[in-house]
Amino acid sequence: MSPVGRRSHKPRACAVWSFFRAAMAWSSAVCRSHMRRSGILVKHLEKGHVQVNRSVGANVAADPESGGNDESEKKEGCKSFYAVQQDRQEQADRSVLISCHSRTEKKFLKYLSRHGDVKKYFFYESYGMYAVVEFANRESVASLLEAATMPSVNHESTVPFKSRLLSLRNLGSADSPNQRPGQKCQPQITIPINELIKRLSREERIDQQITSLTEAYQLTEENSRLRFLVCSLLKDIAAAYFPECTIKPFGSSINGFGKLGCDLDMFLDLDGISAQKPNSGLFLEYQTKRANSERAVTQSILSVIGECVDQFGPGCVGVQKILNARCPLVRFSHQPSGFQCDLTANNRVAMKSTELLYLYGELDPRVRHLVFTVRCWARTHSITSSIPGAWITNFSLTVMVLFFLQRRNPPIIPTLDLLRDLAGPMDKSMIEGNDCTFVSDFSKIQVQTNTETLEQLLREFFEFYAVFAFNKMSINIRKGKEQNKPEVAPLHIQNPFETSLNVSKNVNATQLERFVALCQESSWLLQQSETNTPRGGSGGDTPTSWGLAALLLPSQVAGIKSRKKRRQEPASERIKSLLESLKNKNQPNKS
Repeated sequence: MSPVGRRSHKPRACAVWSFFRAAMAWSSAVCRSHMRRSGILVKHLEKGHVQVNRSVGANVAADPESGGNDESEKKEGCKSFYAVQQDRQEQADRSVLISCHSRTEKKFLKYLSRHGDVKKYFFYESYGMYAVVEFANRESVASLLEAATMPSVNHESTVPFKSRLLSLRNLGSADSPNQRPGQKCQPQITIPINELIKRLSREERIDQQITSLTEAYQLTEENSRLRFLVCSLLKDIAAAYFPECTIKPFGSSINGFGKLGCDLDMFLDLDGISAQKPNSGLFLEYQTKRANSERAVTQSILSVIGECVDQFGPGCVGVQKILNARCPLVRFSHQPSGFQCDLTANNRVAMKSTELLYLYGELDPRVRHLVFTVRCWARTHSITSSIPGAWITNFSLTVMVLFFLQRRNPPIIPTLDLLRDLAGPMDKSMIEGNDCTFVSDFSKIQVQTNTETLEQLLREFFEFYAVFAFNKMSINIRKGKEQNKPEVAPLHIQNPFETSLNVSKNVNATQLERFVALCQESSWLLQQSETNTPRGGSGGDTPTSWGLAALLLPSQVAGIKSRKKRRQEPASERIKSLLESLKNKNQPNKS
């Protein structure tokens, strides 16, 4: 996609030189000034994201014999969304990203320890070998940056911009890309689907298959840390203009439903820049430029920040300024991390949607397991796609799972209206005229006891949507029940906060028909005893795909794309019987 809305600025050279001076001044003082800002020292920095309960990376300060902090994490309970984000941002601000081609792990740590205690570190590969290093305090980062030097390159000129993206060199010794650290590299992408199917086929129960799929696909502790660190590195660039700004991840990166390798969505948050005035007396205010609308201001800011990222951001390539989109953004690839990044500004409704999904995922572990499974199933059969188009999006699919779980008896998760009613004064949130209020304190939410297994829920999900009245009903997680469609669209899913919007407006009738057909087929397959019976291979044989693994085989749904062309042919007997059984099963539940 080519950049749009690119504007010509006459004083561009002056602006670039002004940024250059500001950036150099900032980079020399960054760790002496805003790194010393008062903040909350988080007690349990060694704990991973509350959604991931496995030990990861290398914890230098922890006892290797202790076996991790899983028990203490469980006792602590669910952290609020903002508490988790604050912890992550604190970790990121104390971290550096280092390209390290040739050294041993022992020498690497010994060198870094000269500047302070190393809290945690891990290695990964992306266009070379990299290490994420978290220090115990920010002063250590300042010390490390003061010891770093500018590279000298023959026949080339370098932009002397200082950041926390560094390269480790060994004077007097040739770098060899074939040498690797002793610490195992952490994966940053998911395993191929054929390997996942083999892994799932070795499990003994469908519940175990669903859990195994989630563990294979979810973001790791290291990947979450890396995402926050990339945001922190981008904030260093934006801070040359807006010292009080923050850049935060949103969407799949932090809502608990992110898959390894997913894009990094970020927004530039300028709400922290104070605009309060005293009630009386003299006061000073900043002189500022004015614009016709907030959108125009957002476009101007993103245009300048995008230019700075393009010209001065180490490792940032393919920068596009897409400023005339409904939500203006800057898109680029961050090669050191391997992330495809989208930067927006003041996207507050998107952050509230992210927080809502996080809350639902934390209320019951089955929510995340089912979402991961359905998303994987949908991507395998091209119901969803990374390319914009008429496909169902991951967000729409997630809302469909949440709606299904609200419709269980008893419900597994509460409606959004109930969460709003439980909200306290601090939870009140009105954004651009939209009521985005809901409770953030987990202790106030009482969920009814529902003991359905993951296998039952997966089967019931497919049955639920195999016969859902998409032709006349809308999906609404605020109410937790079907409502008449307010507009003509094949699929109508109400936006949880901007209630006049249909988040699935892009979906056409053909794609919806494919989704329903696949739900019917998958429901039928899960009812067959031969499909749901583990049949492991003998010795070194590959186990036969069964259960969830069978649902991920393309051959199981062959011909669904061509159903429309074969309308005049009689439907298969198994689909006929499936539809009849589903209709009969749901008949007593109709009011």
